[in-house]
Amino acid sequence: MRRRVYAEEHVGELNIVPYLDIVVNLVMFMLLSMTGLISLGVLNVSTPKIGGPAVTQAEQAEQPKLLLTVAIGKQGFYVAGAGGVIGADAASPNVGRPPTIPLKDGKYDYAALTEQLRQIKEKFPTETAVILSADMDVIYDVLIQTMDACREVKVTKPDGTSEHKALFFDVSLSMIG
Repeated sequence: MRRRVYAEEHVGELNIVPYLDIVVNLVMFMLLSMTGLISLGVLNVSTPKIGGPAVTQAEQAEQPKLLLTVAIGKQGFYVAGAGGVIGADAASPNVGRPPTIPLKDGKYDYAALTEQLRQIKEKFPTETAVILSADMDVIYDVLIQTMDACREVKVTKPDGTSEHKALFFDVSLSMIG
């Protein structure tokens, strides 16, 4: 039996140039968008709010704005509030002054930070926001553990059971410098 030889049909190649144009434009748009957000200096990383106790505007007006800031430096934590509402030593995270919570045995003292924030929460029970900033040399794990220390405290009840009480869970990240 004899085979028939068919002329091979020429199949055109897929033109991916328009697709690549779209991808390059999307990448450029995303890079420029992130650059714009970073230039603002503060990036909100809080979770969406489900609901909570409603605070009237009159209650908000009678309390001074806290603007709690926790700066992570090489020597420890600097806890500050706007307008000196925390104390005279916490006017701003200044490099010249010693840290509010110094390093303990060469490590960051997260328990002392949580205790300091618990005391601040007692004075400002309606505040939920904290701004975190860190030196460029601070590793990512320290930043995450600091977020955890700012968000809640473990409270032991008189009956021996324990529960977690919310502190400052609206976390925003800020740049230093």
